[in-house]
Amino acid sequence: MKEQIINDVLRAMQGALNNSQLRMLKDTLSILLMAVSILPTEEPLISKDPDNQELLRKFLDAKRVEGCSEKTIHYYENTLKKMFSEIKKPMVQVKTDELRTYLADYRKRTNCSKGNIDNLRRIFSSFFSWLEDEDLILKSPVRRIHKVRSEKQVKETYSDETMETLRDGCTCLRDLAMIDLLSSTGIRVSELVGLNRADVDFDGRECVVFGKGSKERPVYFDARTKVHLKNYLNSRTDDNPALFVTLQKPHDRLEISGVEIRVRELGRKLGVGRVHPHKFRRTLATRAIDKGMPVEQVQKLLGHSKIETTMEYAMVDQTNVKASHQKYLS
Repeated sequence: MKEQIINDVLRAMQGALNNSQLRMLKDTLSILLMAVSILPTEEPLISKDPDNQELLRKFLDAKRVEGCSEKTIHYYENTLKKMFSEIKKPMVQVKTDELRTYLADYRKRTNCSKGNIDNLRRIFSSFFSWLEDEDLILKSPVRRIHKVRSEKQVKETYSDETMETLRDGCTCLRDLAMIDLLSSTGIRVSELVGLNRADVDFDGRECVVFGKGSKERPVYFDARTKVHLKNYLNSRTDDNPALFVTLQKPHDRLEISGVEIRVRELGRKLGVGRVHPHKFRRTLATRAIDKGMPVEQVQKLLGHSKIETTMEYAMVDQTNVKASHQKYLS
């Protein structure tokens, strides 16, 4: 009861006091009320805590305004609803220890990776920071939950030999053009399937894609991709504006799952291991940095908002690291 009164007073005073003053007020009230007995009344003196579902709705609306995709919004919503169902109390009253316990129990129950747990932590951090910014809580309980350290795994890239094997193994013009465009631009598979014929500038060897958060950026392809892409488009008889369509009538726009299935089957048939569209993106980033392209330019090329993300994609070849050491430091 005392804690509820303190929280109500703090929320009522948030518009008039800064965080430091609110903390002093909280400490003072806690000390003064220690020797006081408070009996609950039938009606609360101050309005009840805001409903969790209403808070979630407003938070998701804020994320939409910020430009988050509906896929990201859906992920945020599901993650937070699961947490709500376990921590059955108003979110404005949640403590750091309760979130730590939830994360620990979640990992034990699902046996998920440390990376997944850190993804949950980041979503919780975004939500409670928003509550703090909206003056609904004094301080985010996630502030004292630090980034979860996970082992860095060296992710594979395609060798030049594998790339040529994949190209030679294509049995249709569409697949060849698709692999060339993925490998020469480093675009996401979602960006690939969203492209239209009108988005491609063959003279400039570039096209405009819409990345995460509906961010628009130009990407560039090489001469080989230009030739193969033109050959594919010239072979088509449909009038679909999509750049890549299904092979069977009515030639609908190719979907993400269709690209993933096609390249996976190609890799299995050629015996080159598991082939995935995202691996072309990582290969381009690694090759670009390996050949000396400034990482800031690679960041722009891939459409990353943070340069740290670019560095996670690019696995620098150890042979080149050794050569650079001999050149600059030996």
